[in-house]
Amino acid sequence: MKPIVIDDQRISDSCAPYIIAEMSGNHDGSFEKAIKIIEIAADIGVHAVKIQTYTAETMTLNLKKNEFLISDSDSLWNGKSLYELYQQAHTPWEWHEPIFKRCRELGLTVFSTPFDESAIDFLEKLQAPAYKIASFENTDLPLIRRVAATGKPMLISTGMATLAELDETVREAKKYGCNDLILLKCTSTYPALARDSNILTIPHMQKLFCTQVGLSDHTLGIGVPLAAVALGATVIEKHLTLSRKDEGVDSAFSLEPDEMKRLVIESEQVWSSLGGIHYGPTEKEKGSLQFRRSIYVIKSINEGDVLTRENIRCIRPGLGLPPKFFEGILGKRVNCEIKLGTPLSWDHIG
Repeated sequence: MKPIVIDDQRISDSCAPYIIAEMSGNHDGSFEKAIKIIEIAADIGVHAVKIQTYTAETMTLNLKKNEFLISDSDSLWNGKSLYELYQQAHTPWEWHEPIFKRCRELGLTVFSTPFDESAIDFLEKLQAPAYKIASFENTDLPLIRRVAATGKPMLISTGMATLAELDETVREAKKYGCNDLILLKCTSTYPALARDSNILTIPHMQKLFCTQVGLSDHTLGIGVPLAAVALGATVIEKHLTLSRKDEGVDSAFSLEPDEMKRLVIESEQVWSSLGGIHYGPTEKEKGSLQFRRSIYVIKSINEGDVLTRENIRCIRPGLGLPPKFFEGILGKRVNCEIKLGTPLSWDHIG
């Protein structure tokens, strides 16, 4: 599949996974905390920080009734109105420029999820190098077309999308100018359960759409993203918080810094372990061949004696005949004297 480059960072199955730290609402309304998250992300070694660009007004109406009220006992945000949630979680637009500046000072790629055309226009002025489409917007074709028209790489989360919807989204993105597309397998529950993640979809999606596929993950921990890397995910997106004790809008399903650091390290380990299809000893294993079992003389033998279980045995090291010949040479006569501790060879027999 075609490699994709974002800010000189190559995304491909021939490279270690591209790790994105999603800030979302974990700044808890504090600009200082937002900058702290960025600085920690840089120290951890992620490739990119992602934010979200919207206001409560661009997302919904300020109503506290009916469908505008979250009434789900399993939801982290049960009892809030949509407007209240987005008002609490949004990243103020006046923060964007200093956030972009600080990321770039630290050598971090930074981009955002726009939720309407005004956000795209705003992010274009900041020279965003890429765009992320959230799962809840992956069927918003006017938004998809507008982002595609920028010509920047697009990452599209696939949560809730049917195959038909996803096919339509991909077709529209490509039709309107997106040449660099990454799909992110996603389960749009917060937090998500591992058993609902269905990450076997990743290689299937790669084959269907012939594009890079990653994972936008809301499960707790790093097990699911590491498994995704083993299945071919080239991008991993996880929320980053300073501490889950902060109880921010997204902190319950976010990684703390030490966990994100482990994800960076272990995802590269998983990727490097994939290698290729290989049988037989590797170069570094060749030295270990001597520690296989082989047939050795365990009791000195005179010329003309018969080989028996009492004078030969399969032991380590592996310098004698392989064990597979053991049964076949029992009863054979030797043609010379053989001392205890000698590896048996064909030259000794007959």
